[in-house]
Amino acid sequence: MAEINASIPFDKRLWRQDLAASVAHARMLGAQRIIEADAAARIVGGLEQIAADYEAGGVPVDMALEDIHMTVETRLAAIIGPDAGRLHTARSRNDQVATDFKLWVRDAIDGHLAAIRTLATVLATRALEHSATVMPGFTHLQVAQPVTLGHHLMATVEMLKRDHGRFADARARLNQSPLGAAALAGTGFPIDRAATAKALGFDGPTANSLDSVSDRDFAIEYLTSAAQCALHLSRLAEEIILWASQPFGWVKLPDQWSTGSSIMPQKRNPDAAELVRGHSGRILGLMTGLMVTMKGLPLAYSKDMQDDKPPLFEAHDLLELSLAAMAGMLETLDFVPERMRLSAASGYSTATDLADWLVREANVPFREAHHITGRAVKAAEEAGTMLDGLPLETLQVIDKRIDDRVFSVLSVEASVASRTSLGGTAPNRVESAAEMALREIAAWG
Repeated sequence: MAEINASIPFDKRLWRQDLAASVAHARMLGAQRIIEADAAARIVGGLEQIAADYEAGGVPVDMALEDIHMTVETRLAAIIGPDAGRLHTARSRNDQVATDFKLWVRDAIDGHLAAIRTLATVLATRALEHSATVMPGFTHLQVAQPVTLGHHLMATVEMLKRDHGRFADARARLNQSPLGAAALAGTGFPIDRAATAKALGFDGPTANSLDSVSDRDFAIEYLTSAAQCALHLSRLAEEIILWASQPFGWVKLPDQWSTGSSIMPQKRNPDAAELVRGHSGRILGLMTGLMVTMKGLPLAYSKDMQDDKPPLFEAHDLLELSLAAMAGMLETLDFVPERMRLSAASGYSTATDLADWLVREANVPFREAHHITGRAVKAAEEAGTMLDGLPLETLQVIDKRIDDRVFSVLSVEASVASRTSLGGTAPNRVESAAEMALREIAAWG
């Protein structure tokens, strides 16, 4: 029973939040004259000493004390004596842990927001550097149309902007203080919940005591935001893994972000990217696990909810590590533009440009232009050349409305330069998008 009941092996991680909430509570008790001012001051002094002790030597684990709350209170009693027992006036471990956990999640989100900002800055900076570097764009992992590397990197920046927004929204929603809800029904003491909420940086107190102690939406929303962010990192990691393989050869992995083989000395393995990809699956599983834990619980608190913290702690560590690894990798990655350009020129990636030209310059309905282009691709295949390598005479046999102006759109460089619509891959569009993103990211603070 002692082993299954105790949470101190993992909830000791909440010690900073527990001490901060206890200080706020003690000061409020003194201000409201629920306990004597001298007792409140002694409690606060003892808690500050505990903070210094834990900062220096860590939190001791005593399974008999069950959790971080009893661990702190027991240590406080050893320091200040019987007045330590007054700290728990007008609160329960139920509202105490909900408060501590919200404070921890808020701090975790702040860390992720900073890490996302760093990675997004790296990507937008590299995008600006490669705004005109041509590479193939894919659908179905088949060469589709040429794009620029900068445009590709900016796609991930957009994903990270949404991740940042999700975490910021989750932070705003959780920022209500449960402290003072007590076990489930509130308290008869004349507490000032607004004062403790303000002292802890919350926007205000929660409105319903039952919901206050049973709510773990904030934990689930944190995990859903983490899972979505990890998914985006995994997609980027997968592309780096592909690009670093010899058939692609589009990037060279720096030594500090790759590993060798135990028996093959030539290997440079993208282990960091592969681990980021693997971490995403673990985070998704952690999110699912907490949802399943919570789905059948009646109001208010149940001991099942003790299992809410390990998945968040693990997800936090995995995501923070993944964000840092991706930022470091992308900052030092060596791209190989000539290999990218060669790949972009394969697969008849400018076929759509030929169809668009027929629509725009020869007034051909797009569906007809599509068929004409298909015949041109077949002719290029038979001739063993790219579309821009076909003689004009061959193109005019396919359709007499084609003239020599068509060669202005058939190279991969001309193709990307023509995609000037908002959000398009034209280098000038990519430069503008990257510069705007860097300004936006900087404004995140």
